[in-house]
Amino acid sequence: MNEKRAVIIGAGPAGLTAAYELLHKTKIKPVIYEASSDVGGISRTVVYKGNRIDIGGHRFFSKSQRIMQWWFNILPLQGAPARDDKILDRNIQVSEESDAPDPETTDKVMLVRERLSRIFFLKKFFDYPLSLSFNTLSGLGLLRIIKITLSYIKSRVLPIKPEKSLEDFFINRFGRELYHTFFKDYTQKVWGVPCDQIGAQWGVQRVKGLSIGRALVHAAGSLFSRDRSVSQKRTETSLIGRFVYPKYGPGQMWEEVAGIVKAKGGELHLKHKVVGLESRGGRIVEARIRNEVSGQITTIGADYFFSTMPVADLIGAFGNSAPEDVRQVADGLSYRNFITVGLLLKKLRIKNRTGIKTINGIIPDHWVYIQEPGVKVGRIQIFNNWSPYMVRDENTVWIGLEYFCNEGDRLWTMPDKDLTELAVTELIEIGFIQKDDVLDGTVIRMPKTYPAYFGTYEKFDMIRNFTDSFENLFLIGRNGMHKYNNMDHSMLSAMAAVDNIINGVKTKDNLWQLNTEQQYHEQKPTSAENSTKAYIEKEHEAVLQ
Repeated sequence: MNEKRAVIIGAGPAGLTAAYELLHKTKIKPVIYEASSDVGGISRTVVYKGNRIDIGGHRFFSKSQRIMQWWFNILPLQGAPARDDKILDRNIQVSEESDAPDPETTDKVMLVRERLSRIFFLKKFFDYPLSLSFNTLSGLGLLRIIKITLSYIKSRVLPIKPEKSLEDFFINRFGRELYHTFFKDYTQKVWGVPCDQIGAQWGVQRVKGLSIGRALVHAAGSLFSRDRSVSQKRTETSLIGRFVYPKYGPGQMWEEVAGIVKAKGGELHLKHKVVGLESRGGRIVEARIRNEVSGQITTIGADYFFSTMPVADLIGAFGNSAPEDVRQVADGLSYRNFITVGLLLKKLRIKNRTGIKTINGIIPDHWVYIQEPGVKVGRIQIFNNWSPYMVRDENTVWIGLEYFCNEGDRLWTMPDKDLTELAVTELIEIGFIQKDDVLDGTVIRMPKTYPAYFGTYEKFDMIRNFTDSFENLFLIGRNGMHKYNNMDHSMLSAMAAVDNIINGVKTKDNLWQLNTEQQYHEQKPTSAENSTKAYIEKEHEAVLQ
């Protein structure tokens, strides 16, 4: 009997998770094709002269026990807390072989991190998520606080219905004044378009149930809560205060997984891009692969196909066999690109002024949201604080300035030297450094980092209906589904796809319903939806809520 085979397009978190699950739970051989030269996708770690860059910042946190356990099976949790229920959820098991790993003696370890991220606005630091602390109130001033309070009350009494845009979404939850103060300009910097031109789905996807009310309840509860676990199941994702992190950054996780996949008989081909798909009888039968080094094109047949490539590229791979209206929607999908300028510094000079202790002269933030007018930088990561092992010399400060842009625009096409000079100039302008503090720098560009909820996105169901019509094709991951997923949601989509194969589930609904704001126990599903509903409630209840 011939061995069954699955072609997996992309070696990011979703693609590698699918390969790992197939090898551990089925007899299907995964063959992964990755167009770039690295694994991990946007979750990879870039190494520059011994210093490591996390592209975008990846907190390893999930309300899914399945995901947390999966991570700890690859990289165990550091130290004695691995057996402490105050740190590790009671339902997450740690093997004897991996008991109490010490990052000083082993590389295969997850660090426990206490989250701190703040907003830098008006040359001051504000809590993020926003709180009604003395620092926030004094920083905003009495007049603005009064306006924010009255505006919030109005939003609760007279909410905008229906919510047609992201602007409506923010105003309903935070009030118009707070929206204009902290959300409007920053969100436009990230996406390149005004909030009233972005669908409300983005807020549902990323902010979900967070509001001023929930933030206040969380702040009050945290004063008395004894929940010290990394799972924090009752905490809104935007409010989580603790996470775990690989010693050498997120890419370490996916390098480990890639090694396991290859050791267990899976194939991984870097610099190989899927450029064509052939279908027959409602199934994908083969893929055309181009070697990005030699240009040679080969063909491979398979029983299953998993795609994490951008949806626009996937539909392009179908060529004229995809309906014209589907191709038009795919061509109109929008993406936001991402640039990180890594700077090695002697020190930071920014004044803390908030009573938060600095460590070796470094502010303790993992990242800082920059909302100062007149600068293009959107966020600054301080890699020393993610993991001290990310920095080659502990006496230096290693940071990443993050810029959001469109492919082909001025920022995207700017020479690396000019981008580095721009980053240095902006850091000086906002008071973080002086020019002679800079030791070195590098530039990393990531295309199609953020799938956007504008353009032709409102017609995305046409694409989904087309791709779902192929029984053996599974769209998974952030770009694969054109959903602004976190890493754990991308992994869950891969796990759900493999589970569907194992259980003979034909519908793809459970994949698309992951990370959506729905209360399934309040709905009465049709008989065709029962298997999907049961699966989601069993495996992913915490993620959905």
